[in-house]
Amino acid sequence: MPVAALHPLPAVVGAGRRRDRSHRRFGLRASSLESPSVASTALNGVAGAPVERKEKVKDDAAVEEEEKKGLDALYDDGFGGVTVKDYFAAAKAVSRDDGGPPRWFCPVECGRPAVDNSPLLLFLPGTDGIGMGLILHHKSLGKVFEVRCLHIPVNDRTPFEGLLQTVENTIKHEHDLSPNRPIYLVGDSFGGCLAVAVAARNPQIDLLLILVNPATSFAKTPLQPILPLLESMPSAFHVTVPYLLSFVMGDPLKMASVSIENNLSPPETLQKLSDSLTSMLPLLSELADIIPRDTLLWKLKLLKAGAAYANSRLRAVQAEVLLLASGSDNLLPSGDEADRLFKALKNCRVRYFKDNGHTLLLEDGVNLLSVIKGANMYRRGRQRDFVTDYLPPTLSEFKKTFDEDHKLFHLALSPVMMSTLKNGKIVRSLSGIPDKGPVLFVGYHALMGIELSPLYEEFLREKKKIVRGLAHPILFGTKFESSRQELSRLDTVSMYGGLPVTPINMYRLFERNEFVLLYPGGVREALHRKNEEYKLFWPDQPEFVRMAARFGVTVIPFGCVGEDDVLELVLDYNDQKNIPGLREWIESINKEADRVRDSVKGEDGNQDMHLPALLPKVPGRFYYLFGKPIEMKGMNNLVRDRKSANDVYLRIKSEVEEIISYLKRKREEDPYRSIAQRALYQATWGVSAQVPTFEP
Repeated sequence: MPVAALHPLPAVVGAGRRRDRSHRRFGLRASSLESPSVASTALNGVAGAPVERKEKVKDDAAVEEEEKKGLDALYDDGFGGVTVKDYFAAAKAVSRDDGGPPRWFCPVECGRPAVDNSPLLLFLPGTDGIGMGLILHHKSLGKVFEVRCLHIPVNDRTPFEGLLQTVENTIKHEHDLSPNRPIYLVGDSFGGCLAVAVAARNPQIDLLLILVNPATSFAKTPLQPILPLLESMPSAFHVTVPYLLSFVMGDPLKMASVSIENNLSPPETLQKLSDSLTSMLPLLSELADIIPRDTLLWKLKLLKAGAAYANSRLRAVQAEVLLLASGSDNLLPSGDEADRLFKALKNCRVRYFKDNGHTLLLEDGVNLLSVIKGANMYRRGRQRDFVTDYLPPTLSEFKKTFDEDHKLFHLALSPVMMSTLKNGKIVRSLSGIPDKGPVLFVGYHALMGIELSPLYEEFLREKKKIVRGLAHPILFGTKFESSRQELSRLDTVSMYGGLPVTPINMYRLFERNEFVLLYPGGVREALHRKNEEYKLFWPDQPEFVRMAARFGVTVIPFGCVGEDDVLELVLDYNDQKNIPGLREWIESINKEADRVRDSVKGEDGNQDMHLPALLPKVPGRFYYLFGKPIEMKGMNNLVRDRKSANDVYLRIKSEVEEIISYLKRKREEDPYRSIAQRALYQATWGVSAQVPTFEP
């Protein structure tokens, strides 16, 4: 595959199209990286000066067709097909000095964005300056961003203020062209200093910063004692420096693990890892060519100047910031720096990767687009729109979530999914669910929402459909995040379609013919008390029936049973309210949280957030049943007839209760309700075999 296919952007965008043999060998397009003569469109030879845009010729009909369709669920984002070896190959191909100034390029493998009005993403590189640090992410990011990368030639000596001016000229030009289009600055290490400085100087421009182990902490690097030695080291010994730096900057095992499948047996995984490490180590010597001794010393001076400049202007940064920090960064104290920047920056969020090294974007298991999506940081306008800015889960995300992260959990639960056909027959599949929306699923919310993950997986696996779950706004807020916030279940909820429950969000989802999931019982149901499992806490008035009637929605009541076979509730809300300390904590978090159902009186309106104390049980089994679809088309009278709407509401609630009673009764007939019986069956027929259940 092309390791570093480049589209020329000597200023804002370039025009050269000539090729040379070396670039053709690596799948490179002619670019301003070749020679200054090719970069003839730059005004007065100044990188960053605005020039006339020229359309890139696109000869790939498949991509053109994809643009028309947009992005479907489980689309192939191409993530995982590129390795660190490709980074070294690309770096070697573009590191030749051409005497030109710093400039932008567009990786051809990014292609054209498959979504309309895609935002601009500018990558600001680390110490190497090559601009290939995003190579593992080019394809995935290129689907939803217009990607450009900054290249700083190996012998370029532009000071920090000059690099700052280059970036600043570009964002100002792009802002003038599209004032409402957000601009993402992804700053890796040294690039993080550049991003902070640009944002501080341009608060009027809509910028979103993604800082990856920013070098703002360079003054505290553990390498400070040996930096003077690098200056006095003879040139003959410089070849040893790349080997030392490579092991300090990143985790070799994680870098070698990129693209190794996770479903291999332990011996196969070990062999693949060994082969990858063996092939990667000789490439480290090439760092001496990518970063010669004089260049390294210059970069260290740039780091010092950039860190000082950025740190002096932190308070001026108005932009949204997503800080990605590594806990095993041996080059910079990135964990401590996350603590500092989390407090110093006005609008900063953190995702902490405790086991990763400095070169986070080149290590296994880190998908930058997934992190952005999980943090709800992707938007195409001034404000994030939870409906139109949502990006569907990709095939690689689905595999990581359900074939890796949640695999054992789902294997232990062995969920049974059933639906009801129009003739009333119950089948073990989702064939009773319509293929087209709008569809509204209304049901029982199990303890801590434990039923959601298997539900999302089955709809994606069998129907290729995303179920947009309406949830409490607190799940999408930032008030309770910390400076060591790791990727969590909340990120997964956002990635798989969750959004705040509001009337306008429901209206717009119906308008777009989406599959929508609603729990009328809300937080009160999901955080129920002891001995309240399977009890509905729905408000008296219908909250959704009239809107469903207006759009002719198909309403499907459903229920799930099994939480009492999996979890034991030890301390509930009532217990915790009687414990000093816990009582005050519950009151404080709910005082700051958004209130969803203040108008509902009584216990059904008690939506106080808290964390119940739970103990796991030897897992039983989960059972889902989606009831017979209720067609709301032609029931426009419900929009104004409150009594009729309430009758339909009570009917739906009654059907959910009947489904729960049915499942509780029928699970007693399941010979494989016990995990021991299921394990024996799968040991005989294979782990992937569907375990039988009761006859519906």
